[in-house]
Amino acid sequence: MKIPLVDLGQQYGELKSEIDASLRSICEKTQFILGPSVADFEAAFAEYCGTKGCVAVNSGTSALHLALLAAGIGPGDEVICPSWTFIATIEAVMYTGATPILIDSEEETYNTGPDAVRAAITEKTKAIILVHLYGHPVRMSEVMEMAQEREIAVIEDAAQAHGAMLDGKRVGSIGDIGCFSFYPSKNLGAFGEGGAVTSNNEEWLAHIRSLRSHGETERYVHGEIGFNMRMSGFQGAVLGIKLKHLDVWNEKRRTAASMYRNALKGTPLILPADDRSNTKQVYHMFVVRAPKRDELRASLTEKGIGTGIHYLRPTHKQPLWISRFGDHRPLPVSERLADEVISLPIFPELSEEQVSYIAGSIKDFYA
Repeated sequence: MKIPLVDLGQQYGELKSEIDASLRSICEKTQFILGPSVADFEAAFAEYCGTKGCVAVNSGTSALHLALLAAGIGPGDEVICPSWTFIATIEAVMYTGATPILIDSEEETYNTGPDAVRAAITEKTKAIILVHLYGHPVRMSEVMEMAQEREIAVIEDAAQAHGAMLDGKRVGSIGDIGCFSFYPSKNLGAFGEGGAVTSNNEEWLAHIRSLRSHGETERYVHGEIGFNMRMSGFQGAVLGIKLKHLDVWNEKRRTAASMYRNALKGTPLILPADDRSNTKQVYHMFVVRAPKRDELRASLTEKGIGTGIHYLRPTHKQPLWISRFGDHRPLPVSERLADEVISLPIFPELSEEQVSYIAGSIKDFYA
Protein backbone atom coordinates (compact mmCIF):
# COMPACT_ATOMS: atom_id res chain seq x y z
CA MET A 1 0.00 0.00 0.00
CA LYS A 2 1.28 3.47 -0.91
CA ILE A 3 0.36 6.24 1.52
CA PRO A 4 1.83 9.72 1.03
CA LEU A 5 2.53 12.09 3.93
CA VAL A 6 0.06 14.51 2.33
CA ASP A 7 -2.37 13.79 -0.52
CA LEU A 8 -3.35 16.99 -2.33
CA GLY A 9 -4.57 15.16 -5.43
CA GLN A 10 -7.76 13.86 -3.82
CA GLN A 11 -8.65 17.33 -2.56
CA TYR A 12 -8.19 18.86 -5.99
CA GLY A 13 -10.28 16.12 -7.55
CA GLU A 14 -13.22 17.00 -5.29
CA LEU A 15 -13.07 20.71 -6.19
CA LYS A 16 -11.69 20.53 -9.73
CA SER A 17 -14.65 21.85 -11.68
CA GLU A 18 -15.21 24.84 -9.37
CA ILE A 19 -11.54 25.75 -9.15
CA ASP A 20 -10.90 25.36 -12.87
CA ALA A 21 -13.87 27.59 -13.71
CA SER A 22 -12.72 30.25 -11.24
CA LEU A 23 -9.15 30.30 -12.57
CA ARG A 24 -10.43 30.45 -16.13
CA SER A 25 -12.54 33.47 -15.21
CA ILE A 26 -9.51 35.28 -13.80
CA CYS A 27 -7.60 34.60 -17.02
CA GLU A 28 -10.46 35.92 -19.12
CA LYS A 29 -10.75 39.06 -16.99
CA THR A 30 -6.91 39.37 -16.63
CA GLN A 31 -7.26 40.10 -12.89
CA PHE A 32 -3.98 38.46 -11.99
CA ILE A 33 -2.70 40.53 -9.02
CA LEU A 34 -4.99 41.24 -6.04
CA GLY A 35 -8.40 42.07 -7.57
CA PRO A 36 -11.90 40.91 -6.57
CA SER A 37 -10.98 37.31 -5.80
CA VAL A 38 -8.38 38.41 -3.24
CA ALA A 39 -10.64 41.08 -1.74
CA ASP A 40 -13.49 38.57 -1.39
CA PHE A 41 -11.18 36.08 0.30
CA GLU A 42 -9.87 38.73 2.70
CA ALA A 43 -13.41 39.57 3.79
CA ALA A 44 -14.39 35.91 4.16
CA PHE A 45 -11.26 34.96 6.10
CA ALA A 46 -11.59 37.91 8.48
CA GLU A 47 -15.17 36.85 9.19
CA TYR A 48 -14.08 33.23 9.65
CA CYS A 49 -11.32 34.18 12.10
CA GLY A 50 -13.50 36.71 13.91
CA THR A 51 -11.36 39.80 13.26
CA LYS A 52 -12.10 43.25 11.90
CA GLY A 53 -9.87 42.73 8.90
CA CYS A 54 -7.47 40.59 6.89
CA VAL A 55 -4.68 41.54 4.49
CA ALA A 56 -3.59 38.86 2.01
CA VAL A 57 0.08 38.67 1.04
CA ASN A 58 2.36 36.43 -0.97
CA SER A 59 3.57 34.09 1.83
CA GLY A 60 3.37 33.33 5.51
CA THR A 61 6.91 34.65 5.92
CA SER A 62 5.82 37.99 4.46
CA ALA A 63 2.85 38.02 6.83
CA LEU A 64 5.18 37.71 9.83
CA HIS A 65 7.59 40.30 8.45
CA LEU A 66 4.90 42.89 7.80
CA ALA A 67 3.18 42.20 11.12
CA LEU A 68 6.41 42.95 12.97
CA LEU A 69 6.91 46.16 11.01
CA ALA A 70 3.34 47.27 11.70
CA ALA A 71 3.98 46.69 15.41
CA GLY A 72 6.97 49.03 15.17
CA ILE A 73 9.64 46.38 15.65
CA GLY A 74 13.14 47.31 14.51
CA PRO A 75 16.86 47.46 15.42
CA GLY A 76 17.55 47.40 19.15
CA ASP A 77 14.31 45.56 19.96
CA GLU A 78 14.05 42.01 21.27
CA VAL A 79 11.40 39.54 20.11
CA ILE A 80 10.78 36.38 22.12
CA CYS A 81 10.35 33.30 19.89
CA PRO A 82 10.39 29.53 20.32
CA SER A 83 13.49 27.80 19.05
CA TRP A 84 11.33 24.81 18.05
CA THR A 85 9.65 26.25 14.95
CA PHE A 86 10.14 26.57 11.21
CA ILE A 87 12.97 29.00 10.45
CA ALA A 88 10.63 31.57 8.84
CA THR A 89 9.45 32.65 12.30
CA ILE A 90 12.99 33.69 13.18
CA GLU A 91 13.91 35.04 9.75
CA ALA A 92 11.02 37.51 9.91
CA VAL A 93 12.45 38.97 13.11
CA MET A 94 15.90 39.23 11.56
CA TYR A 95 14.49 41.03 8.51
CA THR A 96 13.44 43.91 10.78
CA GLY A 97 16.87 44.22 12.39
CA ALA A 98 15.51 43.14 15.78
CA THR A 99 17.08 40.38 17.89
CA PRO A 100 15.28 37.03 18.34
CA ILE A 101 15.36 35.74 21.90
CA LEU A 102 14.96 31.97 21.71
CA ILE A 103 13.21 29.98 24.41
CA ASP A 104 12.46 26.31 24.96
CA SER A 105 9.13 24.56 24.44
CA GLU A 106 6.79 22.74 26.79
CA GLU A 107 7.42 19.01 27.10
CA GLU A 108 3.77 18.03 26.58
CA THR A 109 2.57 20.24 23.72
CA TYR A 110 5.91 21.38 22.16
CA ASN A 111 4.45 24.90 22.26
CA THR A 112 5.65 28.01 24.08
CA GLY A 113 4.78 28.10 27.78
CA PRO A 114 4.15 31.21 29.89
CA ASP A 115 6.96 30.48 32.37
CA ALA A 116 9.60 30.48 29.62
CA VAL A 117 8.20 33.71 28.19
CA ARG A 118 8.19 35.40 31.60
CA ALA A 119 11.82 34.47 32.21
CA ALA A 120 12.90 35.91 28.84
CA ILE A 121 11.25 39.34 29.10
CA THR A 122 13.61 42.31 29.44
CA GLU A 123 13.23 46.06 29.07
CA LYS A 124 14.12 45.59 25.39
CA THR A 125 11.29 43.09 24.71
CA LYS A 126 8.89 44.64 22.22
CA ALA A 127 7.09 41.57 20.83
CA ILE A 128 6.37 37.91 21.55
CA ILE A 129 5.70 35.44 18.74
CA LEU A 130 3.58 32.45 19.76
CA VAL A 131 3.57 29.55 17.28
CA HIS A 132 0.52 27.28 17.29
CA LEU A 133 2.72 24.36 16.31
CA TYR A 134 1.32 21.38 14.38
CA GLY A 135 -2.19 22.86 14.76
CA HIS A 136 -2.23 22.86 18.59
CA PRO A 137 -3.15 26.25 20.13
CA VAL A 138 -0.70 27.82 22.56
CA ARG A 139 -1.91 28.56 26.11
CA MET A 140 -2.17 32.30 25.58
CA SER A 141 -4.06 33.84 28.49
CA GLU A 142 -1.10 34.24 30.87
CA VAL A 143 1.14 35.50 28.08
CA MET A 144 -1.47 38.05 27.01
CA GLU A 145 -1.76 39.34 30.59
CA MET A 146 1.97 39.86 31.05
CA ALA A 147 2.31 41.38 27.55
CA GLN A 148 -0.51 43.85 28.07
CA GLU A 149 0.96 44.97 31.40
CA ARG A 150 4.24 45.79 29.64
CA GLU A 151 2.81 47.03 26.31
CA ILE A 152 4.44 44.17 24.40
CA ALA A 153 2.89 43.10 21.10
CA VAL A 154 1.73 39.48 20.83
CA ILE A 155 1.94 38.00 17.34
CA GLU A 156 0.31 34.66 16.61
CA ASP A 157 2.15 32.50 14.10
CA ALA A 158 -0.87 30.47 13.03
CA ALA A 159 0.72 29.10 9.86
CA GLN A 160 -0.13 25.54 10.92
CA ALA A 161 -3.39 26.16 12.75
CA HIS A 162 -6.12 27.43 10.42
CA GLY A 163 -9.40 27.06 12.31
CA ALA A 164 -7.92 25.93 15.63
CA MET A 165 -9.70 27.32 18.69
CA LEU A 166 -8.80 28.51 22.16
CA ASP A 167 -11.43 29.56 24.69
CA GLY A 168 -14.05 29.65 21.95
CA LYS A 169 -12.03 31.97 19.69
CA ARG A 170 -10.19 31.07 16.53
CA VAL A 171 -6.44 31.49 16.51
CA GLY A 172 -5.39 34.64 14.71
CA SER A 173 -7.98 36.66 16.65
CA ILE A 174 -6.57 36.31 20.18
CA GLY A 175 -3.26 38.16 20.04
CA ASP A 176 -2.66 41.63 18.66
CA ILE A 177 -2.15 40.23 15.18
CA GLY A 178 -2.31 36.81 13.52
CA CYS A 179 -0.17 35.48 10.68
CA PHE A 180 -1.10 32.63 8.35
CA SER A 181 0.63 30.67 5.62
CA PHE A 182 -1.31 29.12 2.73
CA TYR A 183 1.51 26.89 1.49
CA PRO A 184 -0.17 24.08 -0.49
CA SER A 185 0.14 21.43 2.23
CA LYS A 186 -1.48 23.57 4.96
CA ASN A 187 -4.98 22.82 6.25
CA LEU A 188 -6.05 25.75 4.05
CA GLY A 189 -3.60 25.66 1.15
CA ALA A 190 -3.24 27.69 -2.02
CA PHE A 191 -1.99 26.46 -5.40
CA GLY A 192 1.39 28.04 -4.66
CA GLU A 193 2.63 30.47 -2.03
CA GLY A 194 0.30 32.71 -0.05
CA GLY A 195 -0.22 34.26 3.36
CA ALA A 196 -2.40 36.62 5.35
CA VAL A 197 -2.49 38.87 8.39
CA THR A 198 -5.59 39.15 10.60
CA SER A 199 -6.18 41.74 13.31
CA ASN A 200 -8.65 44.01 15.06
CA ASN A 201 -6.13 46.86 14.86
CA GLU A 202 -7.31 48.72 11.76
CA GLU A 203 -4.32 51.08 11.80
CA TRP A 204 -1.91 48.15 11.62
CA LEU A 205 -3.96 46.51 8.88
CA ALA A 206 -3.90 49.70 6.80
CA HIS A 207 -0.13 49.95 7.27
CA ILE A 208 0.37 46.34 6.14
CA ARG A 209 -1.91 46.90 3.15
CA SER A 210 0.36 49.79 2.12
CA LEU A 211 3.62 47.94 2.82
CA ARG A 212 2.62 44.91 0.73
CA SER A 213 2.36 47.14 -2.36
CA HIS A 214 5.49 49.31 -2.37
CA GLY A 215 4.31 51.60 0.42
CA GLU A 216 1.43 52.96 -1.66
CA THR A 217 -1.11 55.20 0.04
CA GLU A 218 -2.95 55.63 -3.26
CA ARG A 219 -2.14 54.62 -6.84
CA TYR A 220 1.45 55.70 -7.62
CA VAL A 221 1.74 57.68 -4.37
CA HIS A 222 4.30 56.09 -2.01
CA GLY A 223 4.60 57.14 1.61
CA GLU A 224 7.50 54.86 2.59
CA ILE A 225 9.71 52.07 1.32
CA GLY A 226 7.50 49.04 0.93
CA PHE A 227 7.65 45.63 -0.69
CA ASN A 228 6.16 43.61 -3.52
CA MET A 229 4.24 41.14 -1.36
CA ARG A 230 0.83 41.09 -3.00
CA MET A 231 -1.27 37.95 -3.35
CA SER A 232 -2.11 36.78 -6.86
CA GLY A 233 -5.69 36.59 -8.07
CA PHE A 234 -5.33 32.84 -8.64
CA GLN A 235 -4.48 32.19 -4.99
CA GLY A 236 -7.33 34.36 -3.74
CA ALA A 237 -9.77 32.39 -5.90
CA VAL A 238 -8.48 28.98 -4.77
CA LEU A 239 -8.48 29.99 -1.10
CA GLY A 240 -11.97 31.43 -1.31
CA ILE A 241 -13.29 28.12 -2.64
CA LYS A 242 -11.36 25.99 -0.14
CA LEU A 243 -12.28 28.12 2.88
CA LYS A 244 -15.88 26.91 2.62
CA HIS A 245 -14.65 23.34 3.25
CA LEU A 246 -12.07 24.04 5.97
CA ASP A 247 -14.17 23.14 9.01
CA VAL A 248 -15.23 19.83 7.47
CA TRP A 249 -11.63 19.01 6.53
CA ASN A 250 -10.43 19.88 10.03
CA GLU A 251 -13.02 17.57 11.57
CA LYS A 252 -11.82 14.78 9.30
CA ARG A 253 -8.25 15.42 10.48
CA ARG A 254 -9.46 15.18 14.07
CA THR A 255 -11.17 11.90 13.23
CA ALA A 256 -7.94 10.58 11.68
CA ALA A 257 -6.04 11.62 14.83
CA SER A 258 -8.53 9.73 16.97
CA MET A 259 -8.09 6.64 14.79
CA TYR A 260 -4.34 6.90 15.27
CA ARG A 261 -4.70 7.17 19.05
CA ASN A 262 -6.71 3.96 19.15
CA ALA A 263 -4.59 2.09 16.63
CA LEU A 264 -1.23 3.00 18.21
CA LYS A 265 -2.10 1.86 21.74
CA GLY A 266 0.59 -0.43 23.08
CA THR A 267 3.41 1.06 21.01
CA PRO A 268 6.34 2.91 22.59
CA LEU A 269 5.45 6.09 20.70
CA ILE A 270 4.68 9.30 22.57
CA LEU A 271 1.52 10.63 20.89
CA PRO A 272 0.54 14.30 20.47
CA ALA A 273 -1.00 15.99 23.49
CA ASP A 274 -4.78 15.70 23.44
CA ASP A 275 -7.06 18.73 23.64
CA ARG A 276 -7.48 20.52 26.93
CA SER A 277 -10.99 21.57 27.90
CA ASN A 278 -10.52 24.99 26.26
CA THR A 279 -8.65 23.98 23.07
CA LYS A 280 -9.58 22.50 19.73
CA GLN A 281 -6.59 21.52 17.65
CA VAL A 282 -6.66 20.87 13.91
CA TYR A 283 -3.78 18.41 13.39
CA HIS A 284 -1.90 20.06 10.56
CA MET A 285 0.56 17.30 11.36
CA PHE A 286 0.36 14.16 13.47
CA VAL A 287 3.75 14.25 15.13
CA VAL A 288 4.86 11.45 17.44
CA ARG A 289 8.07 10.88 19.37
CA ALA A 290 9.65 7.57 18.53
CA PRO A 291 12.51 5.44 19.89
CA LYS A 292 14.86 4.53 17.04
CA ARG A 293 13.20 7.24 14.96
CA ASP A 294 15.47 7.03 11.93
CA GLU A 295 15.27 3.24 11.74
CA LEU A 296 11.47 3.40 12.06
CA ARG A 297 11.30 5.96 9.29
CA ALA A 298 13.39 3.77 6.98
CA SER A 299 11.14 0.79 7.72
CA LEU A 300 7.98 2.77 6.96
CA THR A 301 9.50 4.05 3.72
CA GLU A 302 10.15 0.47 2.64
CA LYS A 303 6.45 -0.26 3.20
CA GLY A 304 5.34 2.69 1.05
CA ILE A 305 4.43 5.00 3.92
CA GLY A 306 5.45 8.64 3.61
CA THR A 307 6.80 10.38 6.71
CA GLY A 308 8.44 13.67 7.60
CA ILE A 309 10.67 15.16 10.30
CA HIS A 310 9.46 18.53 11.55
CA TYR A 311 12.18 19.56 12.32
CA LEU A 312 15.71 18.26 11.93
CA ARG A 313 17.20 20.97 14.17
CA PRO A 314 15.85 23.63 16.49
CA THR A 315 16.75 27.19 15.48
CA HIS A 316 19.53 27.57 18.05
CA LYS A 317 21.31 24.61 16.44
CA GLN A 318 20.99 25.91 12.88
CA PRO A 319 24.17 27.04 11.05
CA LEU A 320 22.44 30.37 10.41
CA TRP A 321 22.07 30.99 14.14
CA ILE A 322 25.51 29.77 15.16
CA SER A 323 27.30 31.82 12.49
CA ARG A 324 25.52 35.00 13.60
CA PHE A 325 25.08 34.57 17.36
CA GLY A 326 27.41 31.73 18.38
CA ASP A 327 26.55 28.88 20.71
CA HIS A 328 23.26 29.16 22.58
CA ARG A 329 22.52 27.94 26.09
CA PRO A 330 20.96 24.45 26.06
CA LEU A 331 17.23 24.18 25.31
CA PRO A 332 16.75 20.54 26.30
CA VAL A 333 13.17 19.92 25.16
CA SER A 334 13.83 21.34 21.69
CA GLU A 335 17.01 19.30 21.41
CA ARG A 336 15.26 16.06 22.41
CA LEU A 337 12.45 16.69 19.95
CA ALA A 338 14.94 17.01 17.10
CA ASP A 339 16.14 13.47 17.81
CA GLU A 340 12.73 11.89 18.31
CA VAL A 341 9.91 13.44 16.24
CA ILE A 342 8.42 11.86 13.15
CA SER A 343 5.34 13.06 11.27
CA LEU A 344 2.90 10.37 10.17
CA PRO A 345 0.52 10.80 7.22
CA ILE A 346 -2.52 12.91 7.96
CA PHE A 347 -4.97 14.54 5.57
CA PRO A 348 -8.77 14.75 5.45
CA GLU A 349 -9.17 11.77 3.13
CA LEU A 350 -7.02 9.40 5.23
CA SER A 351 -8.99 6.17 5.66
CA GLU A 352 -9.30 3.79 8.59
CA GLU A 353 -7.71 1.11 6.42
CA GLN A 354 -4.69 3.32 5.80
CA VAL A 355 -4.34 4.18 9.49
CA SER A 356 -4.55 0.48 10.35
CA TYR A 357 -1.80 -0.32 7.83
CA ILE A 358 0.45 2.42 9.22
CA ALA A 359 -0.13 1.37 12.84
CA GLY A 360 0.43 -2.28 11.97
CA SER A 361 3.69 -1.42 10.25
CA ILE A 362 4.84 0.51 13.32
CA LYS A 363 3.93 -2.39 15.61
CA ASP A 364 5.78 -4.81 13.33
CA PHE A 365 8.88 -2.63 13.53
CA TYR A 366 8.95 -2.52 17.31
CA ALA A 367 8.08 -6.20 17.62
